[in-house]
Amino acid sequence: MTQERSGIVTFAGNPVTLIGSEIRVGDKAPNFEVLANNLSKVTLEDSKGKIRLISCVPSLDTGVCDAQTRKFNQLASNLGNNVEVLTISVDLPFAQNRWCGASGIERVQTLSDHFKMSFGTAFGTYIKEHRLECRAVFIVDEKDVVQYVEYVPEITEHPNYEAALEAIKSIIKVKK
Repeated sequence: MTQERSGIVTFAGNPVTLIGSEIRVGDKAPNFEVLANNLSKVTLEDSKGKIRLISCVPSLDTGVCDAQTRKFNQLASNLGNNVEVLTISVDLPFAQNRWCGASGIERVQTLSDHFKMSFGTAFGTYIKEHRLECRAVFIVDEKDVVQYVEYVPEITEHPNYEAALEAIKSIIKVKK
């Protein structure tokens, strides 16, 4: 049975229920299956051996989600080729593709969890009441170990970009 968690996050000040277990630093990152903009299947395994910054947003068509994805796209340009930035939402792949083209996003791969809610259930970001993802950031190292977790307490607010960036830099330093 899938776990339901309450009291973790709010959406416009209202508490919501998250489906799936809470991910913690040190956990092995669970695999998931989402869709790329061309409808091909993408899993965590597809980027094995790289550092993954996973940015989870409710919808790219909102101001904070748009800004979050643009910010991580900008930050990724300075992180090197061993860092993959994945933005996961329940937006349809066609809408994500259109948004990326209009926004000039080049370093972030947008992925849709609309079909199965596989990521949301695996990472505990699935909002039961709205069938959306909550705002969250995860950093997974090359060995699939979670090194950073932020479930943003109020979904309409920004994540801590600086803390996520520092977590990635610390993984890169350890590698050198």
